Amino acid sequence: MAEFDKDKVDDFLGTVRKYMQVRGQLSQKDLAEKAEVGVSTMSRFLSQKTNELNPQFIAKIVAILDIPLHEVIDFVEEEFTDRFIRLVKFFKHEAGEETLSEEDRAGAGAMPRRRADDFEEDITESLGTAKQSTNARVNIGGKVRDIPFRADDGARNSEMSIKDKLQSLSPRQKAYMTDFLNLDMEGRDLIVDLGNNLFRYFKQKGMDF
Repeated sequence: MAEFDKDKVDDFLGTVRKYMQVRGQLSQKDLAEKAEVGVSTMSRFLSQKTNELNPQFIAKIVAILDIPLHEVIDFVEEEFTDRFIRLVKFFKHEAGEETLSEEDRAGAGAMPRRRADDFEEDITESLGTAKQSTNARVNIGGKVRDIPFRADDGARNSEMSIKDKLQSLSPRQKAYMTDFLNLDMEGRDLIVDLGNNLFRYFKQKGMDF
């Protein structure tokens, strides 16, 4: 049974993007975090780079953004409407799991999750790859400095280098990187300052890494 009208995917995604702005100008990363999926998974869905229309995933997005059902119901096939509404209410915590069919309960447990290889893509996206010359203002040791970044033909190679390095991290190191990126700017600066002080101390003691 078809759950959604594939001819109306564009209309549905347009509504999602509208409510990403209405609900606080959410980015793809913000929505991915709320839906507990990788940024790359959310990006592929919003850019239609996947043919999969996962009912639980779609219902969760509608619930997170609190999209009025009448704005998306045309996207839902008539025979699936009641089930879809129950799924949205479930993800809004307006209904318990007992309201779902056995199939939908199983589907909710099999929703897209952060894949192991999402980590590298998400970190790379967070770090960004410059596509044009720009300046970054950073706080180093309490001093604010502007550092120029210039786009060049080696940008893609740099991105691949970052991914290669990230893939070599241990699970513990990956968890640290994730926690670091979730800090606000002041928190990141504090960690960087502490790290710089440690590196200087180790070098003074003649310890090499």
